[in-house]
Amino acid sequence: MASKPDETRDGVDLTNLDQPLFNGADATKRDLVDYLDAVNERILPGLQDRALSVIRVRPGQEPFMQKNVPKYTPDFVQTVKVWAEASKREVSYALCNDRRTLLWFANQRAVEYHVSLTRAENREHVTHLVLDLDPPEGSSAFSLAVKAAHLIREALTELDLKGAVKTSGAKGVHVIVPIDDKATIEEAAAVTRAIAARAERIDPVLATTEFVKENRHGKVFLDSTRAGGATIVAAYSPRIRPGAPVSFPVGWDDLDRVSPRDFTIRNAAQLVADHDPWAEQLPAPQHLSADLIEEGRAIPVARVAAMHEGKRRAARARKAE
Repeated sequence: MASKPDETRDGVDLTNLDQPLFNGADATKRDLVDYLDAVNERILPGLQDRALSVIRVRPGQEPFMQKNVPKYTPDFVQTVKVWAEASKREVSYALCNDRRTLLWFANQRAVEYHVSLTRAENREHVTHLVLDLDPPEGSSAFSLAVKAAHLIREALTELDLKGAVKTSGAKGVHVIVPIDDKATIEEAAAVTRAIAARAERIDPVLATTEFVKENRHGKVFLDSTRAGGATIVAAYSPRIRPGAPVSFPVGWDDLDRVSPRDFTIRNAAQLVADHDPWAEQLPAPQHLSADLIEEGRAIPVARVAAMHEGKRRAARARKAE
């Protein structure tokens, strides 16, 4: 016999609300549910009609990513089937399109919400470019990511493009560039590479597009590989990090004055109670020029280049032996 729920919201039974959320969170499951419910009108637009992957954390277990919805998923959760080439199978992703679905995920202890860059009804075109700025480890990591974000902004300005910026909720920064639905996934990926390469040229001492970590030598990695089937943590999503921080939008002029720890599930709802900074800061979708697409196409795909370099190194090592 199922235990009685602690409470019910929007038809969703909520259970074990007073359990600790995860080690180091300094929060309970109730804090997670209350936060997501409070910001549902802010976070849902970024989740709408996008294949959703969540990172859940059960008591006493390591966090795990869930893509395929479990068999016990209720009927009110909308899903979309996507072919996964890597595993050669169809995956049923959830579409988190309403408060009820969000509450159900919160009760499943889904802490992180990662969305596709395409919408379910148009999987051939991404809706935005993503520059994920990954700083090296260290106490100054976030400040280095902020400096790299300003490089990206400078490169975008030269191209007559605009982006919005948010904390990743970890140590990095995400720059998001909304685009129209004219470019293919391949073309959008090419432009993302071109923007990263231009930013790297502005300050190669600070930033690098080097995919192989040991070759970055303490520089900020301008990750331009988020395209196609990639995902990004949604704005306002909590993260499984000490203190339960949130990926939070920041104005360009405020970026130098904040820390990722400033935004957590304990205070972020109050910060967006009367307005939606992410919606306010996102520019309208922009067109990608043919010249910029061609510029990016001339730049090798980072993952592929790293793979070929790895093979060359292995071959040289075998030859040396």
